[in-house]
Parts: sequence; C-alpha cells; structure tokens
Amino acid sequence: MGKAGPLNLLTDVPGLLVGHVADDSRRSGVTVVLPEQRAACSVDVRGGGSGTRETDLLRPEATVQAVDAVCLSGGSAFGLDAASGVMHWLAERGRGVNVRGHIVPIVPAAILFDLHNGGDKAWGAEPPYRGLGLQACDAAATGTFPLGNVGAGYGATAGLIKGGLGSASWVEQDGLVVAAMVAVNAVGSVLTPGNRSFWAAPWEQDGEFGGVPFAAANTAHGGIDLGLAAESRVARPAEGSHTCIGVIATNAVLDKTSLRHVLAMAHDGLARAVRPVHTPFDGDTLFALATATWQDTSGADRSWLVARVGSIAADCVARAVARGVWAAEPLGQLQSARTVLAAATKF
Repeated sequence: MGKAGPLNLLTDVPGLLVGHVADDSRRSGVTVVLPEQRAACSVDVRGGGSGTRETDLLRPEATVQAVDAVCLSGGSAFGLDAASGVMHWLAERGRGVNVRGHIVPIVPAAILFDLHNGGDKAWGAEPPYRGLGLQACDAAATGTFPLGNVGAGYGATAGLIKGGLGSASWVEQDGLVVAAMVAVNAVGSVLTPGNRSFWAAPWEQDGEFGGVPFAAANTAHGGIDLGLAAESRVARPAEGSHTCIGVIATNAVLDKTSLRHVLAMAHDGLARAVRPVHTPFDGDTLFALATATWQDTSGADRSWLVARVGSIAADCVARAVARGVWAAEPLGQLQSARTVLAAATKF
C-alpha cells in the first residue's frame, strides 16, 4: 500500500532536480531533469512521428549505462538543440563521461510539435532552444514546480483543448518511490465523449485533477474525429504533429534493461489517459531514470520489483497526463479543460 508523494511531483524521487523555462513570445518551452548523480536510463518510443536525440545509446546492448540529464522540449526538430544547451551547462561543471580527457555529457532528449500554436516562430538562423536549455538548467531545483503551461508543455495541445505539463508520484510504505512527468500534446482526447470527465478519472488521487466523477462513455469509436478541423479551428493533424513526451523515475536500484521493461508497462498509462494513443500522428516517447537511493530488502525476485515499479509507473503516467491538462490555462484559441468540463458537467 502507499499514497501520492508529499509533492505529487517527479521531484518526490530523491536525487532529482527539475527545471522549466518558457518563451511567451514563441509559445514554447523546455524542461530538463537533472539527476544529482549520473543515473541509469532507458527509453521507449511509440507512435509514428517521434523526434529524439541520443536514444540509440540507451539500448540495452549499448555501452553507456547512465545519463547526466534528460531534456524535453517544444519546437519540433528545432527543439532538439535544447539538449546542446544542457550539454554545455553540464560540461562547464565537469559533468559527463570522461573520454580520453574530454568531458562529454550524455543528454537524451525528445521534442513535441508546437509550431502551429500562434507564437512567433520566425527565428531565422538562431532558434532559441539552445539558450532555453541553458536557462532550464539554471532553474533546476528540488522541491515543488508548477504544472500546466510550463516548460515543454507551454505550447502543447491535447486533442482540441490546451495541453500542458503534468506530474504525479506514488510512495510505498517500504520507501519505494515512483513518479512521472509528461508534456501532453496528444492528437487523441484526454476527455471522454461529451467532455464529461477525464479518461484517467478512475486513477485520480484526492481530487488532484478536479475530482470530476468518471462518466461512462460509448467506447465503440476511437475518440478522435479528424473531420473536426473547421469546428475546432485547428488544422487536420499531420504525421509527427502531436505527441506525449515524459520521464518516469524511481529511487529503486534498476539497470537500463530493467527500466526498459518498466517503460513497456508505463506506456499503458498513456493508453488509460489518452484515446487514441500511439497513432501515426504521435511520437510518444517516455524515458525512465533510476536514482538507486533505495534498496529492495524484501528478498523478492528482481522481476517482481520491475513489475511493481512498472505497474505504479503506469498509474502515475495516467495521473500526470490529466494533472497537466487540468492545470493548463487557455492559450490563443485553445480552451482549457476546466472550461470545457464546466460547460459539459456544470461542476
């Protein structure tokens, strides 16, 4: 048994710092996760249009066993340059892999597409993301951080409403901590048909995303209508134009092979919270970090620990998705979930 962590954020996992920065004029932003010590890491990429950097080295057979940071960014492929800023910040502090006397920080990254949200994207030869990556590192801290229109989730959309960055955590009685942070930019809907509740409502803890009761839904269709462009005043989705990107973290001692199994389970959380998910229009990407500050002394098989962490991670992902969208404020023509739910349910 357990409960949501004291912060209900990724930073409930000991040894992690999180930093966010956003550029209001660009309607885009960057989020960075900085482990205090190099951490084991894995990745699981789904959907048809991912945008990633330094993910091949996270394969189980690859040499690198730990990373120095994980970077999430808006800006589509331009946003991958945020990781260069993070690398520079780390290298200046001597953090990274020492390769023949040269410090090389390992910073895997993923991006989401927010180029269509009305912000000024005419940045010419110098996209802002390298600088935003540096600023996100400067802002990184333990403790609480805001949700919604922040960091990588600043310019995100979720179906036909405003998306955002969310986080959730879980602490077991024996000290195991698992948490998730997700920037929600999905083409699918986080709300049931008729906008009556969150799909993730059955996993909600203590009214963390409004306490709107789960509304029974007709599940005979996929929850997406690509013909809604005129009504919603948004463009018909294109491949790679939507995605959920995020980070799972635990204080357990797990290597990157075990974390890969955790991620296979954690993606189920996206399926609980977004419908449909992993479409050709999405590039859903989740990273997993293990800070190894808690040792399982139960004597259970390692596979049991992996299954336990993965099960909790899936629930945290679903909750993080809904929390991010619930916290998001309207942006441009995009309404907030709170406005849409209020109109449909009169809560």
